[in-house]
Amino acid sequence: MGVFSHCPTVEALVASPRVLILGAGINGAALARELALNGAEVWIVDRADICSGATAYSSRLIHGGLRYLEYGELALVRESLGERRRLRRLAPQFVRPLELFIPLASRWGGLGTSALRFLRLDSWRRQSRPSPRGLWLVRLGLWLYDRYAQDRTLPTHRVHDARRLAVDGLDRAKYRWLCSYHDCQIPYPERFVLALLEDARRLARAAGVGFELLNYHEARLAGTTVEIRAVGESEPCAPVCLLEPAAIVNATGAWVDQTLKRLQVDSPRLIGGTKGSHFLTANRRLAAALAGRGIYAEAADGRPVFILPLAQNTLIGTTDEPYENSPEHAVASRRELEYLVEVVNDILPGVGLSAGDIDMHYSGVRPLPYCGDAEPAGITRRHWLQRHAGTAVPLFSVIGGKLTTCRSLAEEAAATILASCGERVSCNSRDRVLPGGERYPEDPTQESAELDRLARRFGMDRPAVESVWALCGTRTEAVLAELDELAAESLDGTNIPRSFARWVIENEWPRTLSDLVERRLMLLYEPALSERCLRQLAELLAERGVLPPRGVDDEVRRTIERLRDHYGKRVVPARRQSSHMEESGRDAI
Repeated sequence: MGVFSHCPTVEALVASPRVLILGAGINGAALARELALNGAEVWIVDRADICSGATAYSSRLIHGGLRYLEYGELALVRESLGERRRLRRLAPQFVRPLELFIPLASRWGGLGTSALRFLRLDSWRRQSRPSPRGLWLVRLGLWLYDRYAQDRTLPTHRVHDARRLAVDGLDRAKYRWLCSYHDCQIPYPERFVLALLEDARRLARAAGVGFELLNYHEARLAGTTVEIRAVGESEPCAPVCLLEPAAIVNATGAWVDQTLKRLQVDSPRLIGGTKGSHFLTANRRLAAALAGRGIYAEAADGRPVFILPLAQNTLIGTTDEPYENSPEHAVASRRELEYLVEVVNDILPGVGLSAGDIDMHYSGVRPLPYCGDAEPAGITRRHWLQRHAGTAVPLFSVIGGKLTTCRSLAEEAAATILASCGERVSCNSRDRVLPGGERYPEDPTQESAELDRLARRFGMDRPAVESVWALCGTRTEAVLAELDELAAESLDGTNIPRSFARWVIENEWPRTLSDLVERRLMLLYEPALSERCLRQLAELLAERGVLPPRGVDDEVRRTIERLRDHYGKRVVPARRQSSHMEESGRDAI
């Protein structure tokens, strides 16, 4: 693969192959950026919204995959840790270090089972009860992890006496040691995807080539022509776009096989996704026990479970179960949620978590390669590009992959795709900072000073500036400079300026109210999301012509129902808000 230290000027770009990417998730977005960086014209088509698949339902970690060591995936761990280090530098607004604790009860547990896994022997699967990993096994894994990471900016692992380390609620009668190590967290991978797409749009504009993103559209292939139309529009008179791409990439994740059928491409089954469920809780005892750190523990059945801080909540996950239904229908089951609550109480019995503490949940399907009846935990998390034979246009499918390695996957895939178009790679994204990461403050003190400066410059309250900063990083100043009504009111119950929500509608491709709530403004994670806030956003969508004016009520109702049915999230109703405000007023009088 050709790799160069610099990128060509616009004048140096002789050819502009047109590449159609199906799927606007993390891999599709990263690939679009990599191709645009190399002067290609890019079209992205997704039957749903941007980042509405596995990326939005992940554990929100940028990590090397400590447990992959047991399965002999050494190259994957090395690649992942290299990308973790790189993303900290290129996307500091999204990727932050996180200290994690591993609670351990024995010294020697799990050595035999892990050896069988590493040697890829199947006899370990027949054990009725897995042996919990012990201190020496975990220390060996963490030692290798540190060696592969080669990251001097993060502390190496340490071993603590559980009786002397302040982790409130921990079962100290059971756990004798705590191993600590560092990985990274990405609270809003949805915003990371949007930054990738924004950078692709900028690159295309600078190179003078096309860049189109069509969410809620579908593509059909006939020979060398692709027909693109809005989802649900099947009438002969419906608007349609005809495209003749030089290559097509199927980056639809868990939907890869469905997409191939829709394209009428004959292919064996490629994806055997597994379902992973999480829940969030605002339980204060649990948040106090974590104190901003995470726990990476082993459940009684051997599954890994994360307990992680996330904004004003705590995130607990995940499960790993085979899933055969269409991925968009995946919802966390009561059994899965009870299982995760039980794991937390086994580790931190002093917290006393219950199912009633669950504020919301989510579930996604990992786009893992199909491996028959293989144990889900043992299926590789590696990625590769599958080329399909017999198509008039070069057609590729992205198989596997993980959030952490999206950039390296895109770099490898771009070389293969461009070669199929008779082009060569001219540059890569290894040193290209994502929009919003430029000149990012090096420490919290500098960050706080920058937020104060922006608040003074624009005459805004600091919390309002912080709300935009959390979503845009150092782009905040440029974004605020574009807004009108800077001092205008915020969305109900939030610090987000309504003028910023209007800017998002104009610049970030939302088509529905759910797009705004779940994947643009990240209000899904607002503990007290209100019906009034939803109505304000729906009215802004109507104002910009995204919704018909008479469709506001129906859109609010649909969104409330989706939040309830898909996430188990309750919206504060308007009546309750009014009553609460009246009571507060009487109390003040």
